[in-house]
Amino acid sequence: MADVAIILPDGSSKSYPAGTTLGEAVKAISNSLAKKVLAADVDGQTTDLREALVDGSHVNFLTFADQGGKDTLRHTASHVMAQAIKRIWPEAKLAIGPSIENGFYYDIDMEHVLVPEDLPKIEAEMHKIVKENYPITKEVMSRQEALDLFKSKKEDYKVELINDLPADAVISTYKQGDFIDLCAGPHLASTGKVKAFKLQSLAGAYWRGNEKNKMLQRIYGTAFEKQAELDNYIALLEEAARRDHRKLGKELGLFVIKEQGPGFPFFLPKGMALRNELENFWREVHHDFDYEEVRTPIILNRQLWEQSGHWDHYRENMYTTKIDGEDYAIKPMNCPGGILVYENEPHSYRDLPIRMAELGLVHRHELSGALHGLFRVRSFTQDDAHVFMLPSQIKSELMSVMDLFDRIYSQFGLTYRVELSTKPDNAMGDDKIWDMATQALKEAIEEKQIPYQINEGDGAFYGPKLDYHIRDSLGRTWQCGTIQLDMNLPERFHMEYIGEDGQKHQPIMIHRACFGSMERFIGILIEHYAGAFPTWLAPVQVKIMPISEKHNAYAEEIRQAFKKAYIRVELDDRNEKIGYKIRQAQMEKVPYMLVVGDREAEDGTVAIRKRGQGEQGTMKWQDFLAQIQKEVKDRA
Repeated sequence: MADVAIILPDGSSKSYPAGTTLGEAVKAISNSLAKKVLAADVDGQTTDLREALVDGSHVNFLTFADQGGKDTLRHTASHVMAQAIKRIWPEAKLAIGPSIENGFYYDIDMEHVLVPEDLPKIEAEMHKIVKENYPITKEVMSRQEALDLFKSKKEDYKVELINDLPADAVISTYKQGDFIDLCAGPHLASTGKVKAFKLQSLAGAYWRGNEKNKMLQRIYGTAFEKQAELDNYIALLEEAARRDHRKLGKELGLFVIKEQGPGFPFFLPKGMALRNELENFWREVHHDFDYEEVRTPIILNRQLWEQSGHWDHYRENMYTTKIDGEDYAIKPMNCPGGILVYENEPHSYRDLPIRMAELGLVHRHELSGALHGLFRVRSFTQDDAHVFMLPSQIKSELMSVMDLFDRIYSQFGLTYRVELSTKPDNAMGDDKIWDMATQALKEAIEEKQIPYQINEGDGAFYGPKLDYHIRDSLGRTWQCGTIQLDMNLPERFHMEYIGEDGQKHQPIMIHRACFGSMERFIGILIEHYAGAFPTWLAPVQVKIMPISEKHNAYAEEIRQAFKKAYIRVELDDRNEKIGYKIRQAQMEKVPYMLVVGDREAEDGTVAIRKRGQGEQGTMKWQDFLAQIQKEVKDRA
């Protein structure tokens, strides 16, 4: 038989006898590498090591360091969990059990209602299956064979999945011991390779995500290659729970969400102090980058939303009302309003670029089950901006926006990665315009030498975009900023400027938001800082604590001076011991605590305690005021 050749990531080619599997091929390259490899990427598809080599294919062998390797191990763990569940509750019917970003889940239909106390029982059975080290074998079968098999096992959900597969679909099953499951794979070689796992939580999930279908029981878990990695991940989750913005938001008095308005956050005085500082910073940066601020109405008529395309493409997410017998919508986005501002007066090529920024309140309907603190709400403020420009200005304006983003994120110590999202299925506009816009984004980000990944088909319906995923202090990523290049809305709205030739031309438009949503970004910052905000952002920057009642007058004098200097200050003059007051201020994560007693009142000083550092000595209160004013001004 003729040899088959594969191309490795370094461009080299290796030949093997026909019929050689991917697993055999990697062993021939290196035994030590083979021990680490969990799957292979073959021409962009994560593939089982059991599969035979395909001549001319590009092959990258995947370890747990690669997402495809993680997915393979975790998907195998989901099958181990399903086998354990069937051993404990044989009547359970299995739905689906995929790997997900940080773990896996399986959806189960059974009479027994799972409770958290069941998870250790399932884990114990999983450990037995791992110890038994069953080989995992794959079998391809005909549709009828698969139907007969799963009908005999009374696995109704598997039967439904088989019936819904295309006529030409390859149907495969994976078997481990006496357990067999419908699955496309890939999987590890044996159950013994799934060593470090943890079942984490329970949830309800409608079959196929359709609320008209039966509610199933979902078990979430995660798996790692090594126990130490799992232990580190669990510790990270515990730290994330400690930082949960919903918990800290309540403890620190920042925001609440009431049952009278699910998904509509209320910002409390301390939350507003934080929010106002963010807005001040936002305005300062936009001033430096030559933006002008506008504000557009929250409610606009149906005709506008039809013209923008939102009525056809986004209607299910919009809140609507009737005014004077006409349909209106509460805006889900700010861009059509921004276009109306642009069209308010004629423009020449000399006016462009025009950069308009808006802190615009928008409303979008989210399902109640998707709501999550400040991260997923129904009412939020976009830090939006629209740039109207000449075709010749596209690259320079895109690069300027990237500089603005970098300035804002670096202020908070946030790093980021970028994705270029391309044309989606529901896009409007022709391919030529999309190709031009996508190429412009590529050229700009490459010239800025910012690494990026392609995210196929995830652009906005009116244009491609760059999505910024910021990384917080725990290493988690959050999608925040977006830069969208749009040639479609200017065409739909017949936007114009008079060119150098005296003729009418159509401007190009950038939509962009850096925070993305003020609410969501505040939630991210709460968790990023664990509520211990830098002094310039802290809702309370200084807390003054007199040792006894006789020092209250002196403490009040200092408070008044600090308040007059626009330092956010509180006076704790309760009749409590000073140790109690200090502990309380520490729990409130106040950056500076000023203790005043006899000596301080006599000398005109304050004894300074700094959050996380303890006692800092004494200082004239006027000198400390100057010091903290500089710290706030510099946004240190």
